[in-house]
Amino acid sequence: MAGTLGGMGLAIALLSAGPAMAGPSSAPASWTDRTTGHRIVRVDDRPGNYALYFNYNPFTPDGKRMVYLTPEGIRVADTGTWATRLVLKEKVDRLLFVGHRANVAYYTTNPTGGTANEGASVVWSVDLDSGKRRHIADMAGGRIESINADDTLLAGHRELAPPPPAIAAQGKRDPKTGSPGYAGVDAQGRPLSFAQAKEQWMAARLDAQVPMEIFSLDIRTGQMRTITRSSDWLNHVQFSPTDPTLLAYCHEGPWQKIDRIWTIRTDGSGKTKLHQRIMQGEIAGHEYWAPDGRTIWYDLIQPQGVRWLAGQDVVSGARRWYALRPGQGSYHFSSSPDGRYFSGDGGNDGKYISLFHPRPDENDRARDTLDGDRLIATGTLETQRIADLSAHDYTLEPNQHFTPDGKWLVYRSNIEGKPAIYAVEVAKGQ
Repeated sequence: MAGTLGGMGLAIALLSAGPAMAGPSSAPASWTDRTTGHRIVRVDDRPGNYALYFNYNPFTPDGKRMVYLTPEGIRVADTGTWATRLVLKEKVDRLLFVGHRANVAYYTTNPTGGTANEGASVVWSVDLDSGKRRHIADMAGGRIESINADDTLLAGHRELAPPPPAIAAQGKRDPKTGSPGYAGVDAQGRPLSFAQAKEQWMAARLDAQVPMEIFSLDIRTGQMRTITRSSDWLNHVQFSPTDPTLLAYCHEGPWQKIDRIWTIRTDGSGKTKLHQRIMQGEIAGHEYWAPDGRTIWYDLIQPQGVRWLAGQDVVSGARRWYALRPGQGSYHFSSSPDGRYFSGDGGNDGKYISLFHPRPDENDRARDTLDGDRLIATGTLETQRIADLSAHDYTLEPNQHFTPDGKWLVYRSNIEGKPAIYAVEVAKGQ
C-alpha cells in the first residue's frame, strides 16, 4: 500500500539550524576505574542528556563523531577527545540515529510539544557538518526506528487504532531522562516495583490486540508504504546494516507469551520466524544485527535458568549458541565492529560493562547434521570486566555501544547519582 504523508506532503524545506555551530566544550573529566583498571571519560552529565538505544547507530560513517541529545538540542562528541559541541539548537522529541553513508542525523519533533510514544511527529534530518536541517515528512502517528544500508529508506511502526486509555497512559517517557515510567498495584492494592509494573503493562498492551503496521518511508520523497500489518504488538524494527531491503522486527510483549523475532523484506515478502521455541517457558529477545548484516544475535533463556547468547545466520541458517554463566547475563549485548567479541551491560547478578570473548567448544563441528538439519554449534564466553556499575540503578538502561574503531564502549549510567554519558577504554593503559 502506498501513500503520502500529510501536512507538508512532499514539500522539502532546507533550513539553517540556529544558532551557528557552538565551539567545543572543555576537556571532559576522566579517571581510572579502581575495580577494572580501565580509563573512563564522563562525556556529558547535563540534566536531560540522552544517549541512543543499544541498536540505534549514533556514529558518523568515519567513526569520528557521536550524536546524543540534550534539552537544548543535538550535540556531537569527538570520539578522539570526547569534547562535545552543539550542532542543532532545537526542541527535539526523538534523536533517532546517524545514516550509514553521510554525516547526517535523523530526528523527530512533536508538533503538540508532548512526549507521546505514538503521537504525531515531524521527521527531519540534520547535516552534522553544516548544521542545515531538512524536512522529510509529517506523520500522524507512529515511530521511526531504523534506516537502511544505503540511506534511502526509514522504517518504523504505527498503531492503526488507539489503545485503551489506561494502557496509553503508561510507558510515557520522562522528558529529563528519556526513560519510560511505569506504575501499578497488585491484587491486594500494593504498589508494584518498576519491573513488575512494566511487566503488568506489557501483558495488558499485548492482550489489547491493537491493530498495527510496519512501514517504510522514502527519505527523498516522503512516501510511505506498508510492509506488514498485524493485531500483534509490533516493535524493534531494524534494517540489516548491509542489506537495504532486509528487516528484522519483533512481536512485543512478555517474552514467554510471544514468538518474538522475525525477518521480512521491504516489499512484504519473505516473512520468517527466526527462533522456534522448543520448550515451554523458553524466552528470547533483545535481538540485534551483527555488523556483518546477516547474523542476528539474541538473549535466549530456557527453563531452569539455562541461558545463551544465541545467533543465527539468516542467509545460511547456521546457528551458534554461547552458554552464559553466572555473572554474564546482561540487559543488552552488542558485537564489536570486527565481530570478534561481544559486550554486555550487566544486570543485578553482575553490575559491569564487560567484554565477552567467544570460546567455541573443542568438539565443535558446525557442519554436523541430523536428519539433514544443521546442528547448533555451541561454546562459552570468557569475561573481561571493563567498567564497574555496582552503584548503577538498572531502571536506567546503559545501552552500550562500541565506537566504530572498537577502542571504546559508550554507555549511560547513574553511578554518580544522576544520568550521565560515559566512555570506557577497551584496552588498558592507552
